[in-house]
Amino acid sequence: MATSLAEIRAKLKSQESRSERTGGGDNAIFPHWNIPEGTTTAVRFLPDGDPNNTFFWAERLMIRLPFNGIKNDMNSKPVVVQVPCVEMWNETCPVLSEVRGWFKDSSLEEMGRKYWKKRSYIFQGFVNENPLQEDTPENPIRRFVISPSIFNLIKDALMDPDIQEMPTDYTQGLDFRITKTTKGQYADYSTSKWARKETALTETQMAAIETHGLHTLSDFLPKRPTEVELQCIKEMFEASVDGQPYDVERFGQYYRPYGIDAPASSSNSSTSTAPAATTPSPAPAATPTPVAAASAPQTETVAAPAAAPEGESKRAEDILAMIRNRQS
Repeated sequence: MATSLAEIRAKLKSQESRSERTGGGDNAIFPHWNIPEGTTTAVRFLPDGDPNNTFFWAERLMIRLPFNGIKNDMNSKPVVVQVPCVEMWNETCPVLSEVRGWFKDSSLEEMGRKYWKKRSYIFQGFVNENPLQEDTPENPIRRFVISPSIFNLIKDALMDPDIQEMPTDYTQGLDFRITKTTKGQYADYSTSKWARKETALTETQMAAIETHGLHTLSDFLPKRPTEVELQCIKEMFEASVDGQPYDVERFGQYYRPYGIDAPASSSNSSTSTAPAATTPSPAPAATPTPVAAASAPQTETVAAPAAAPEGESKRAEDILAMIRNRQS
């Protein structure tokens, strides 16, 4: 409990800062993963505001770096730092350069999937059918964070010769209907599909485009790492695999878990790690998301993973030793 007005003000300021870092609750991202089981939401995708983008989406690649806790904090829980994979910019990723070789060894495959890049796709558009009880934001052009499983349905249907117009066309476009069901204990979106009937945008929607304009989707990708930040990513990856706790003083001015403030000595405008994708790239086997823990495939908030089972730290040490032996 706060004991002074100064403490209350400091806490409110901290919460405000965190809200700004995570996209703030402005309702711009439509959380389709929260629709009730057995319901459908219809969304109408719009073109990218960047005329140089051939597609109406932007691909985002993130890497999750789990840590057992925070250094020098005995009460800390496991945390995850999400960092951009520089393959988004056609550069060599120091993490994937290491991890790719792990898939050649069956004993390292599980660890490889843990550190493999998580892929998601950023779209924009209108929500035409909404089973959620939520307020429509002032700008009704929403952003959608789409997982690979839904994206593949979107992409594959575009190859259908029966679709003759761009689905994003203002007068002859198509809605995409996202349907949420379950498969065992997991959320399933495999029955999602494009609408069969072409429809035009409404006058209100056209006015919204005129008033607010289209987003440039690349603006919502993470910042491209500098050489210093890339070295930080490499060192965080090694520390994560080695079972070390997250070191705020060492890494906090560059990348940090959600909810962790930058070190007081930091003068950088540091990057708060946003969420990311919880569905791995199709290269390794994809991991479904349990319905009970359904969350955004690439949301801008990261939940800490479950506590590491006893003995995992030792197993990580053994794996790291194996990796180093193979390289020597």
